[in-house]
Amino acid sequence: MDRDSLRDSRPKQDMSFTESVQNAFARDFRISGFTFIRNGVKFGYPFRESILSALPSVDELIVNVGKGDDSTLAEVQALSEEHSKIKVIESIWDDSVCEGGRVLAQQTDIAIKACTGDWGLYLQADEVLHEDDYMWILDAFKAAHRQPEVEGILFDYLHFYGDFRVINWHPSAYRHEVRGIRLNRGVRSYGDAQGFRIDCRKLKVIHSNSRVYHYGWVRPPEVMQAKTVEMDTFYHPDGENTGDNYKYKRIIGLEKFTGTHPMVMIGRIAAQEDWSDRLLKNKLHFEMKDLLRLFYRCCEKITGSRPFEYRNYELISTTNLPRPGR
Repeated sequence: MDRDSLRDSRPKQDMSFTESVQNAFARDFRISGFTFIRNGVKFGYPFRESILSALPSVDELIVNVGKGDDSTLAEVQALSEEHSKIKVIESIWDDSVCEGGRVLAQQTDIAIKACTGDWGLYLQADEVLHEDDYMWILDAFKAAHRQPEVEGILFDYLHFYGDFRVINWHPSAYRHEVRGIRLNRGVRSYGDAQGFRIDCRKLKVIHSNSRVYHYGWVRPPEVMQAKTVEMDTFYHPDGENTGDNYKYKRIIGLEKFTGTHPMVMIGRIAAQEDWSDRLLKNKLHFEMKDLLRLFYRCCEKITGSRPFEYRNYELISTTNLPRPGR
């Protein structure tokens, strides 16, 4: 089925878009979505959009909400009343587990344990799926399920920086990450919850050709500062290593984004002032160590791959679908 056919299958009256997508990809296994969040309202996370973007691809969606001091829990509970697939669990974060961001992996594992499916689809609270990729996502899960050796599914990443209209291709921004996992195989969140492991071993994965839109660096500056200070306490007990990385700078790899965003993000994008031109016209923030990064970025533009890229996974095969354009 092509994308036009998928759009044509959208319901008229008696069937939701979520149901039409899932009916188009009938399967004999269950997919559990899972995520975690704390103080999402306070720190400007698009957690509501993230949750809604995952719903069409899953049979249930576990949302682990940490005890905070804002209205995040109430908003997630309200969503669960509208969407029966959403299952809310509550937790209290152990702030003493702050070395290397391990508390984030701990909270991810709590959500994993609540999953009842054969496969898991993971999104962090600042990550959103595009509706154009639902076909690819579900097809990748079907392909993975047919191959017992496959333990995970790889997604491509689009990182946005400072503005929804600026994409970040800086060499330090990871291009791919595992967001689909085979459950009941002992898969656990790793490090600061960026990836996964089985007994400290990288997962064997296939490529989904699907995109994750990462909005972790798109907030008003004052909210970005507050969020950065909070996050740094999960890595440094004294919270004194924040620095000024919350200040938006014109760094290597920033480009104007000309593609489309997920439909669930339209309202949030419209509500934020467009300062993309101002950001892209700022003086380039450049240090001597950036010479090597600039070389890596040039190589990536020419060859499509980045030299010495770290892989948080073991890629065993790819599908035959075209990858999203770069």
